[in-house]
Amino acid sequence: MTAAEFLPTVQALVHAYQAFEACSGAHIRTLGLTPPQFDIVATLGNTPGMTATELGEKTLITKGTLTGVVDRLAARGWVERVAHGSDRRCQIIRLTPAGEALFAEVFPAHLAYMARCFARTGAAQHRRWQGVLRELAAVFPKESA
Repeated sequence: MTAAEFLPTVQALVHAYQAFEACSGAHIRTLGLTPPQFDIVATLGNTPGMTATELGEKTLITKGTLTGVVDRLAARGWVERVAHGSDRRCQIIRLTPAGEALFAEVFPAHLAYMARCFARTGAAQHRRWQGVLRELAAVFPKESA
């Protein structure tokens, strides 16, 4: 396989991701959050919380950025760090009651916004895209070399 054969696929993937991020991020900012803040609030919503490692694995946020974003959310009263029940070396990051209220407001609003973006697409098209994206994801090794 030559670069000339796969490079257009990489470019199409990057273009699609950038288009999604630009559209999604612009709406998230109208909700008073940055995309990483929204990612954390959305990931913690409807959970009892999780460790920073778990949160990093479930979001698109790097470990170095995660601490700062959690710090800013904590300063706004939306998340808190509490002692882990069985591992004193760990802390659980969870939404506060104010964070739960924020989640209840912004998550449905963003889903409704995204639904409008996808309004002209059908279920069959989504199933096809999901299959192609899973197939594409499978070509990459699970761990980087």
